[in-house]
Amino acid sequence: MKARSFHRRLVIGAAFAILLALGVAGTGLVWLFQRHIEQREALSLEAKAKELLPGLHFDVGGRPVADGRPSDGRFWRPAGGLYWQASAPAGAIYSRSLWDQTLGDAGPSTGESWALRRADGPFGHRLVIISRLIQPDRSHRSIVVQFATDDDALVVSLSEFRLETALALCLLWVVLVLAATVQVRLGLQPFRRLSLELDHLRRSPFARLSSDYPREIAPLVEAINALADARATDLDRARRRAADLAHSLKTPLAALSAQSRRARAEGAPLAADAIDRTIAVAQAALEAELARARTAAARVAEVPDRAGVLSTVDDVVSVVERTDAGSALVFDIVADERIEAPVGRSDLSEILGAIIENAARYARRSIAIHASDDGQCVVITIGDDGPGIAAGRVDDAVVRGGRLDEAGPGHGFGLSIAKDLATATGGAISFRASALGGLEVALTWPKVGA
Repeated sequence: MKARSFHRRLVIGAAFAILLALGVAGTGLVWLFQRHIEQREALSLEAKAKELLPGLHFDVGGRPVADGRPSDGRFWRPAGGLYWQASAPAGAIYSRSLWDQTLGDAGPSTGESWALRRADGPFGHRLVIISRLIQPDRSHRSIVVQFATDDDALVVSLSEFRLETALALCLLWVVLVLAATVQVRLGLQPFRRLSLELDHLRRSPFARLSSDYPREIAPLVEAINALADARATDLDRARRRAADLAHSLKTPLAALSAQSRRARAEGAPLAADAIDRTIAVAQAALEAELARARTAAARVAEVPDRAGVLSTVDDVVSVVERTDAGSALVFDIVADERIEAPVGRSDLSEILGAIIENAARYARRSIAIHASDDGQCVVITIGDDGPGIAAGRVDDAVVRGGRLDEAGPGHGFGLSIAKDLATATGGAISFRASALGGLEVALTWPKVGA
């Protein structure tokens, strides 16, 4: 399974690296401990050998003879654990502990310095053996002297040391992995802050990433800021071009209106009606394009404005009540005057106007408008007692130019514009059945800093 997280990948990598390093360190410690024990045993054997060496000489037959013997009682007991042997070409002498066994061949001559080796010994034991050549007289004849001790104690000590070292290194590994986890978390902290700033940049193209990042990711921050600058420039250019195009169409539409009036005055009502319908469609598209431009403008507010919900609703309702559809309806408004939406007043008016106008078009007797603030989100609901929307046709209501009632007035841009503006200002729009029996539209904005 691939680690798709930098944090997890770095921690796992550090854990394996620490484990490998501690394994190598543990092996080295065991080797050093074993070498230390062997050297200590060798020094102990050398001290015992000093009791034997001064009394070594040759008899008349060239066989080694020892006038003095080591005092340690283990040399006198069969299989006592300490052994010595003095060998010459004509014969050899042994400690009583060897009984009928020997220490074997000492190997190549090592001169007058003690050589250390480990080998199989008598009575089924492994031995630590030191050996050297000595010349007890001027005859240049040599005696090979060997002293040995069972390595049972060494093996036990080494086994205990391995176990204790393994436990200590395991504990150290856990501590170091925890330390590495903390270090990785601290090291990745700039990326968490970068994620938060990128989210703010996504919401507001005028926002920019701060420059106080470590130099390792400073080029990335600069590239993102440059991309954001280019995006803001392109967005502003597109918004201006859309607005210019929309305004440039006003004069031709005014000219068409004049032609419609002239045709009607000259007794051509059918032609005038056709021109009026064409003008109405063009004006609807023009208003929609201007709304798109306002949507783009709503995205570039670095710090969102705040609009009083109750006052904005009152203003919109007062306008809708003057229309033919709204004049016969009852508006039930429930909202605390202290509730504020994190959106500009003009944008909120645009959104509410499109939704309330749509509700007035389909409502039979009443429209309910409620606003609430739970500390996390501001929610505004607009419900009517009209026919509602079938579950399978909810998406059609917010498609640009989509209409659920092809015979009714309007051009199908209202809810689509409201959805775009709500999304552009950081909000969300949803549709559900109203308690009044018709459609209920819910607008939700998360509160800044909540």
